[in-house]
Amino acid sequence: MRPAVLRRNAVLSAFSVIFLRFSSATFSQSTIPAIAKYFGTKGRYEEVNPYLIDDILSVNKSLSKPPSSDCRAIHLTAVIRHGTRFPTSKNIRKIKNLHSLVINEAKDTHTWLRDIKTNWEMWYTEDMDGKLVEKGRNDHRHLAVRLATSFPTLISKDNFQNNRMKFITSSKHRCVDSVEAFQEGLHRLWNIKDTSYSHENNDNLMRFFDQCKKFIENVENNKTALQEVDLFKSSDEMKKLQKRIADRLEIPHNHMTTDMVEAAFFLCSYEFSIKSLNSPWCNLFDEADAQVLEYKNDLKQYWKRGYGHDINRKSSCTLFHDLFRRLDQAAYDFKFGHVTEAVTVQVGHAETLLPLLSLMGFFRDETQLTASNFHQQQGRTFRTSQIVPYAANLVFVLYECGEGLRLQFLLNEKPMTFPSIDQSAPLYRNVRNHYRDLLNGCNFEKECELSKMNRKNTEL
Repeated sequence: MRPAVLRRNAVLSAFSVIFLRFSSATFSQSTIPAIAKYFGTKGRYEEVNPYLIDDILSVNKSLSKPPSSDCRAIHLTAVIRHGTRFPTSKNIRKIKNLHSLVINEAKDTHTWLRDIKTNWEMWYTEDMDGKLVEKGRNDHRHLAVRLATSFPTLISKDNFQNNRMKFITSSKHRCVDSVEAFQEGLHRLWNIKDTSYSHENNDNLMRFFDQCKKFIENVENNKTALQEVDLFKSSDEMKKLQKRIADRLEIPHNHMTTDMVEAAFFLCSYEFSIKSLNSPWCNLFDEADAQVLEYKNDLKQYWKRGYGHDINRKSSCTLFHDLFRRLDQAAYDFKFGHVTEAVTVQVGHAETLLPLLSLMGFFRDETQLTASNFHQQQGRTFRTSQIVPYAANLVFVLYECGEGLRLQFLLNEKPMTFPSIDQSAPLYRNVRNHYRDLLNGCNFEKECELSKMNRKNTEL
């Protein structure tokens, strides 16, 4: 092994001790709930990349290698979801109601139920309200190190200290804390003593959905926009699930609402993602139950952030154009001199990543997800558990190669091909040509403008 590689491994080894790298004992397979891979947007990043369970800093270099030996990385843009967080205050209230129901009405027939009633305390408080947890900080600290290992010429100490790396975030505290944790990971990796972190808050870019009037009016505030979700909540699959959960708790069927079922499922996911516990609450569900609830949650994301309504995707036009503006600028800088911005790290939400992925045509199934085709959609590609867990990341790497510039796309550190383009790292000009209609259009102001009829209704 070459000395340089030995030195880097020594640094990574020391770093992993400093940050209490989660060992295989902590995340042994026996402690992982069987239903963990169905937690959707509330799932751990490790379920998407299971090799990280044994070594949280592990990097599969074969997956992030350059397109060919004559290629050199010149720019990287990463769009990253915040790390693991507490439940929102809304979900905490639902969990509190569920806990009260179980304490007051459930029987003590099962050991795990006695464990809940005797030993489990309601420790979530409403002031937690979606704040980043320590596991979420580690999500970003560790991701920073892995990306620096995968792309050492771009995410480098020299670029970092010479302001060639830019950090942008949503103003939400969980995103600000995540982007600071990302920088902290790099500071520790490179032994930088300065503990001050810089970033730009930009909600127009990272929370574009809040600025899109048509999305707010037609989807966010429209009770019929998610009718497929409502229909599924009253479907036979959900009714049977409610009865099964009520029977396991030995409470009347009519006391177990869909909100209660979902609260229990979320509680299992939160206990696992936040505290690495295979909670007794997880015993309420088997794999078939989890698949029903995963589909219900995917339906919501599909119709609110994905392909269900055209404006969901079009609301991300601003971020789409920003991405290609950075890539174009790097290409121009390289051609005429020196790339000034080597790396851009942007931290947002699942609601940031999903519309952009949908706009770009990723994970589009031939048949829409609806309340009536749950069984037919078992092989769907739109599966949020795999797409946007905590700390999900879209990484775009621009390479200079002998025959021109090439663009590599990685989702959650795994390379993906662009829709309708067979090559894993196609020529950049071919990618631009594929998205030419969006690049020449997709105007945020026009797409998000309310129609005259909608404006009248809003004024009324």
